[in-house]
Amino acid sequence: MRVRPLIPVIVLAAVALGPVATATAQTAAPAETPAAGAEAPASEETAAVMPSDAPYMRPMGRLAAILGSMHFLRRLCGDAEADLWRDKMQELITAQAPNEADRRRLVASFNSGFRSFESTYRHCTPAAQLAVSRYQSEGAALAREIGVRYGN
Repeated sequence: MRVRPLIPVIVLAAVALGPVATATAQTAAPAETPAAGAEAPASEETAAVMPSDAPYMRPMGRLAAILGSMHFLRRLCGDAEADLWRDKMQELITAQAPNEADRRRLVASFNSGFRSFESTYRHCTPAAQLAVSRYQSEGAALAREIGVRYGN
């Protein structure tokens, strides 16, 4: 698995994770998964596939968790473009074309990021907006680091 095809997608993610105006709302939409069939049980064929344990998978997992958190928080706060975060996660998975075990890890990281805030926040609060700001900064820095460190 190579990271090189990810460079354009990671750069787009870094741009998308840049400053975004925060809208406010009082309700949240239901959770979504970044890939269709992500919750499907493993078949015998895919159960034998081992994670690659490539050095870039750890930061990619963190980026996936950030994208999941951003997806939930932006929807909670009424951002009309909140699905952008789910779409960016799907683009990362498509561009990377990981083996099944790595894909499942990335999807699980996205879902974990989503659920970590879903279990805490019911309304868009100043704390939720602060989390959005912090995750945007962390995600942009992480996306740049992945591209620089593993893209060559």
